[in-house]
Amino acid sequence: MSTDSPVRPRPAVFRALGRAEPPEQIAIAGRFFQLEELLKHDSWAATAIYSSRGQRIICKFHRIQPIFGVPMAWLGRRLAARERRFLARLADVPNVPSVLGPVTVNGQVLTHAAARRYIPGHPLSPGDVVDDEFFSELRFVLQEMHGRGIAYVDLHKRENILVGENGRPYLFDFQISVDAQRRLWRCLPGSSWFFRILCQSDLYHLEKHIIRQQAGTDPDAEARLARLRPWWIRIHRLIARPLREVRRKLLVFLNIRSGRGLVSSEYFAEHAIRQIRARRTSAQ
Repeated sequence: MSTDSPVRPRPAVFRALGRAEPPEQIAIAGRFFQLEELLKHDSWAATAIYSSRGQRIICKFHRIQPIFGVPMAWLGRRLAARERRFLARLADVPNVPSVLGPVTVNGQVLTHAAARRYIPGHPLSPGDVVDDEFFSELRFVLQEMHGRGIAYVDLHKRENILVGENGRPYLFDFQISVDAQRRLWRCLPGSSWFFRILCQSDLYHLEKHIIRQQAGTDPDAEARLARLRPWWIRIHRLIARPLREVRRKLLVFLNIRSGRGLVSSEYFAEHAIRQIRARRTSAQ
């Protein structure tokens, strides 16, 4: 199959809801919300904006599509429960959106769904100018999370940092975060040591974003970043990079992506990518 072929929509097995899309209408605490915009639909979840009389919310529908006949609905229920639990644990942190109640459709609770408050803003983009307090505030949020036994884990992706319209930083995607207070986690050998590693990784990735945001005025930025990189991040990169390249080549082979297999080349690029593109275009 030629890698020059136009990309096609993801087949059902690579979509959290298979051939289905998020429901046109959902209800939360008796209030009905209409689908406004689909933000993202990948292998793990479909995320959409819903609105009702001027109020906007985010609803995330975790995977229920089987994988070659293997049921996955149990995983979707588990991931949604984790997401709701993290949002509830951080309900008093103003930089984390508040969790909403159970999501229902036609009176049936969707146990694979998690809804939260919508925060207007855009993902942190290369070249964004933020004030001096932005990253200091984000560091405080991470330290607050760590103190509660939560490691964010997914901060390596810049688009997981939301720049609110008020200029403040927000964290919202807790799909792979770790809760060190869970009994199962505490029973694992070396769990305390590994949790510290995860927390230090969060702070390293924060420094990485700070340095790269300043790269335009700091010619030594990448060299300085390499000096800060901990040994476990180096090991992870040695393992993760080849696996990522294999995955990208597979998606290119299947004509789901093109070129180098970047997520931006997909038929339906996620909302963060679309926003970054739009911001770049308007800046030109």
